[in-house]
This record gives sequence, structure tokens and C-alpha cells, in this order.
Amino acid sequence: MRSKQLLTVALIIESGRAFGRGLLRGIARYARTQGNWSIAYHPWEWDDKTPRWLMRSQCDGVIARIDSTALLQALQRLKIPVVDVRRKFRTPGIPMVGSEYCRIAQLAADHLREQGFRNFGYCGYAGVDYSARRRDDFVHYLKESHFKTLTYEGGTPHTAATWQRESAAMFHERELGEWLKKLPKPIGIMACNDLRGRQVLNACKKHRITVPDEVAVIGVDNDEVLCELADPPLSSVIPATDRIGYEAAALLDKMMHGHQPPSQEVCIEPLGVATRHSTDVLAVEDQRIAKALRFIRDHACEGISVEDVLDHLGASVSSLISRSTLEHRFAEILGRSPKAEIMRVRLQRVRQLLIDTDWTLPEIATRVGIKHAEYLSIMFKSKFGQPPGEFRRHFRCP
Repeated sequence: MRSKQLLTVALIIESGRAFGRGLLRGIARYARTQGNWSIAYHPWEWDDKTPRWLMRSQCDGVIARIDSTALLQALQRLKIPVVDVRRKFRTPGIPMVGSEYCRIAQLAADHLREQGFRNFGYCGYAGVDYSARRRDDFVHYLKESHFKTLTYEGGTPHTAATWQRESAAMFHERELGEWLKKLPKPIGIMACNDLRGRQVLNACKKHRITVPDEVAVIGVDNDEVLCELADPPLSSVIPATDRIGYEAAALLDKMMHGHQPPSQEVCIEPLGVATRHSTDVLAVEDQRIAKALRFIRDHACEGISVEDVLDHLGASVSSLISRSTLEHRFAEILGRSPKAEIMRVRLQRVRQLLIDTDWTLPEIATRVGIKHAEYLSIMFKSKFGQPPGEFRRHFRCP
């Protein structure tokens, strides 16, 4: 049997952020399945120039986070297959792989709504492409439910590079604080990424705005170091970075073997939300409903029913409420019934277990308080649009 031809693949991906490191993990996983890839990689950050070693290397393909026209033009001059995992430039012949933007915004908005918020804000970076896309998706999604979003993006720097625009936001913390002070409270804010989320939390602290009671904040990327450095720790949307890296590598492999690149972007759905203290609040004025929600979120996977929720409320005379009133108030505040809220919490837990474990569906059903795996499968497909097994295969790299 003939051995596979050795292919050299260059990676131009920053390693200083969790997103880049996740991409590298996914690419490494794909490379191990091939056995004939030689990886050319040196640590690189967005503020670095186009690496000179790349121009001198005999590479067969490149996976890159293309953030500048200089890097784009340098890669085009190589005349070899290139896959872009930054998605800033739309360039014929260079396909793009990345997170599904609208789902990132939807997950952030849904998370804040599930905490009971009726006021919403968005904090991004002026002139940064990914920030603008997340802002537009967040505003549009909430507008469909008749909510208005208040936005802040700071000053507009004249520099072009993403990292320079992000850094320039550090000089507008006073303006950010003034914006936060004027917002209606309580309010849930989506930050365009975890770095911006930390800046919002710092501004809240300086201006003595309580988090999460007055302002709840959710970021994007789930950079665990940044999120845990925040005070309080920052909730964040989790992108499927490993999967993005894996799919980018698989696409490059096809291109290196003569296949034409796809004309459409390859979009990978994010995994969910990592909830930390910055959004761990129920912004619900009706204390009985807040108490019911807390009970559901703590015990939904123990097989509870709406009757158990009523019994829990009935333990306190001040919380006595009829089933019809409970259902009416849930519909009014959350837009769904207590029964639907119990199932929502269970299905979110199922989603996480499918990603994080190798448990069978019957095992998972037992863990979340559902008697029959067949019923769980039906409910899961109704909620997420695909059966549990297909969902697991989609989100987990081989």
C-alpha cells in the first residue's frame, strides 16, 4: 500500500485567547486522524505582522485568522488553499468557518430573558466587525419580542486593527460608567466578548452599581481565565471552537486534494451558556414567581411536577397561590407555563450531558427526571430541531 503524501499545513492563529486555543485543539484532533499532516506553527497574536517564516515555507495549505489586508494579500500571493477562521473579509476562493453569529446573540438574549429581565443593553467596540454583527443580531432578536435594546460602543478610534480598537476602549471607561448609570434598572447586558464584559463589570464596581441585581452581564467566548478574573465571575456564551477548528481542517484537506471551496460560510452553532455569578439572579418583582423559578431551576431534574412547585410555595403562607394564577403569572412574565419551564431546564441539562458525557439516552433521561428515553428524544427534537444522537455527533469532534 502506498503511503499518503506528507502535507505541510501552516496555522496563523493567536494563542493568547481561549478562542484561538480552541481552534488549535480542533485542528490538532483532525491532524491526528490523517497521520500525514506536518503542522507549521509559531505563537502569533493579532498585533503581530505577517510572519516571515510563512513566506519562506513550502506549505500545502493554511488555516488563518485573517484580520488585516496585509495578511490577506500575503496569503493570496502564496497561491495555495487557505481557510479563514476569522471571517472579517469576504474573499472569493477563501472559504470561512466560524460561529453562527445569530445563535450567539439569541443564546445571550434568551439567557437574560430567562433570568426575568425586561430591560436590555449591548456593549461592544466601535468599528469592530464581529461586535457590530453581534449587536445587530441581539437588537433584532429582542425587537421581534417587542423589547428595545440600549447600546454603547465607546469612541471611534482611527486605527484599523481589531486589537487596537479593543485596546482603545480602555480609554473610554468613564463614558462607559456614565452610560451604565443612566440605564433603567434592573437590566441585562450582552458584551461583545469576555474582554468587554470584564470592562463593564469593572465600570459597575467603580460606580457602585450592584451586579447582578441592578446590572447582569454576559460575555462571549467563555474564556475561563478572563471570566474568573472578573468580579463577580462573568457568564459567557460558549462557542464550539474545537468543532470550528476541526471543520476548518477537514475543509482545507479537501481543498488540498483538489476540491473546490464552498461559496457559503460554514457556520457552527455555539454550545450554550456558562452561567456564573454575573447573571445569577432572578429579576422578577413578584417574589412568589421568583421563588417558584428558583425551585424549578434547583430541582427540575429530580422529576418534579407543577404540583410540587405549588406545594413548595404553599409551605409559606405569604406565597400561597392557585395553579391558575401561577400559570397566568408565568405566561405574563416569561411567556411560558410552569410545566414548560420545568421541561426547558431539563432539556438544557440534556444538551450539556450529550456534549460532556458518553452516557446513553436512557441514562441521561434518568438523570434529568424523565421516565422514557423515547419521550425525551421527541421533546429534544421539538426543542432543538434534531434528535439527540444527531446533536451529539454534530457537536463532538470524532
